[in-house]
Amino acid sequence: MMSTSSDPAKQALKRSQPNSLGSETSPYLLQHAFNPVDWFPWGDEALSRAKQFSKPIFLSIGYSACHWCHVMEHESFENGDIASLMNELFVCIKVDREERPDLDQIYMSAVQMMTGRGGWPMSVFLTPDLRPFFGGTYWPPTSRMGMPGFRDILKGVADAWTNRRDDVFRSAEELTSEVVRAASESLPRSGLSLETLRGAMGQFLQRVDWQQGGFGGAPKFPHPMDLRVLLRCWRRFGDQESLDAVRLTLDKMANGGIYDQLGGGFHRYSTDAQWLAPHFEKMLYDNALLVPVYLEAFQATGNANDARVVRETLDYVLREMTQPQGGFYSTQDADSEGEEGKFFVWTEDKVLALLGPEEGRLFCYAYDVTPRGNWEGHNILNRPKPHEQAAKLLQVSPEDLETVLARCRAKLFDARSRRIAPGRDDKVLVSWNGLMIAAMSQAAAILDEPRYADAASAAADFILANMRDADGRLLHSFKDGQARFNAYLDDYACLIDGLIDLYQATFEPKWLDAALELANQMLSRFEDPIGGFFYTSIDHEQLVARVKDTQDNATPSGNGMAAYALARLGTLTAQPQLLGRGYATLEAMSGQLAKFAMASGQSLLALDFVLGPTHEIVLVEPSVATDETAEALREHWRCFWPNHVIALRRTQDTDEQRTMCLVDLWHGKPRLPNALAVFVCEHGSCQKPLVGLPAWQEWLRKKDQA
Repeated sequence: MMSTSSDPAKQALKRSQPNSLGSETSPYLLQHAFNPVDWFPWGDEALSRAKQFSKPIFLSIGYSACHWCHVMEHESFENGDIASLMNELFVCIKVDREERPDLDQIYMSAVQMMTGRGGWPMSVFLTPDLRPFFGGTYWPPTSRMGMPGFRDILKGVADAWTNRRDDVFRSAEELTSEVVRAASESLPRSGLSLETLRGAMGQFLQRVDWQQGGFGGAPKFPHPMDLRVLLRCWRRFGDQESLDAVRLTLDKMANGGIYDQLGGGFHRYSTDAQWLAPHFEKMLYDNALLVPVYLEAFQATGNANDARVVRETLDYVLREMTQPQGGFYSTQDADSEGEEGKFFVWTEDKVLALLGPEEGRLFCYAYDVTPRGNWEGHNILNRPKPHEQAAKLLQVSPEDLETVLARCRAKLFDARSRRIAPGRDDKVLVSWNGLMIAAMSQAAAILDEPRYADAASAAADFILANMRDADGRLLHSFKDGQARFNAYLDDYACLIDGLIDLYQATFEPKWLDAALELANQMLSRFEDPIGGFFYTSIDHEQLVARVKDTQDNATPSGNGMAAYALARLGTLTAQPQLLGRGYATLEAMSGQLAKFAMASGQSLLALDFVLGPTHEIVLVEPSVATDETAEALREHWRCFWPNHVIALRRTQDTDEQRTMCLVDLWHGKPRLPNALAVFVCEHGSCQKPLVGLPAWQEWLRKKDQA
């Protein structure tokens, strides 16, 4: 296990009083509040100081769950000699990338241009007017293994600033111009058609690892949006390879070390190609994005293991990542007690001591626990053999083996819960909460689990009540009773999308009212008249570039999610102008969708939706309530049917109780006295209503066979 407890310089120290980060709320910034470095948060004080003293800025960007951020802090930022150099020569600014993704996007682009790669911690030097001129990621305190030492870099940059300042400004001007160009650059537009999706399918399948699942080699990331696109390609084109790629990947991940076999939930990514050894941090967004993939695979294949993974993942979120007021926390660290992964790994001796020799023997075989270990002398729990195969080799029935393993998992989980847990970043971010609201809502509907809808509703209520300013505009982050920072494009887009799913799980019109209000704000404050959306609002702090976020990273691109949310919302509320704005966003990105499918999964999901056929399903309960509605919804959610929206006009809804957002959708769909009526519509044109549950079941059966 990688340890951060070894002393690289024997001068590590902490100050007695906090630096200027001491009044921040970000857990990541507070981790650095007692460094000997005179850190400042990004803001007027630090930026004015750089100009006043004509000093360059050292900007360090990271996040609380970042392992190498902790390493660089211990090696360099707690080193007295290095801190003295930093304080003397630079104005030092520390930024939490989860609070300020706008800054992270701009300066990460600069670092990638300078070095050909990126990552965190991000370390970049700026002129006092915020133009980047030199940067990188992690640097050790002294030169080693081909990496320059941070101490030498500080001296070299300071020498250039003192003695070759014209060269520094020239470099900064050129690099900034490239960053601005890249921020506004787009590929020539191309047509949007089924061939765009077919071409994307081909690009995905070329990258599939047909032995271990996933795309490419190590390090291996889950790519949830791309997997969802492949499921749609299987459905649309009848392409079995697409389904096979998804099935292989989901099974390998669920059985691998990237999945927490005891507590549920997924770690960030795998450092190897086999999904065995993860970076152990757990991010809210990874789990929020993977849940819909497993849900859709469950609908498509009926594999009960997919539903199990969803329940375990969401139960982990409810248990460990949900605040009392309802919002969802951001991350859990990879490290505990100064060691990466220590909380999650096991030795064979410890397992056998807890489980006893016989049950321990079965567990160790099933979960790959050996005396030597499978990772740095320890064991990461994983399932290398299918359950039935393991049972056969152990000469027990699959049912008996599962009974034993379930009992063993409970014992080990209880023992693990008494260890010192990794740190948790308990700030609430709107964008990531929007993703989890969507995941919880979809699970509530598909698995018929109301408690997930309750959790999604509580999170939505919390955000709408506590994370808006006096004018009703969203604020990005909440921590310690404070909501801060102008919200970004993905905050709006992800929350709108989550509210749509929450409506479809609960049929409470207030969620659509909120979604429409936010959509109007997003259009007025973020939209670019020539197409697409900027990442920051029109009234945001002016930075060296205004970025358009079009490429997926670990999270969906803001533009891709905006297109998807607007298309769904416009369809559900019968407002074609919203659907049109979503389509226009895709047109602005059409060149990227055709050429770079692996960066465009969320946008391709939106494209699949708008290309259709896309149906509006309206269930109208009779004047007298019956039991048909619940069963009709269960039948509906059993189907893998991605391109539709669904609404319910309930028995208790009177004309006076209608909200404006549903008036157009409900128009011309009368209530029958004694039977459920289901209206299947496309572009507002409806088929003859299906009357009664059997008619609806027969229609779904025929559709599923088509």
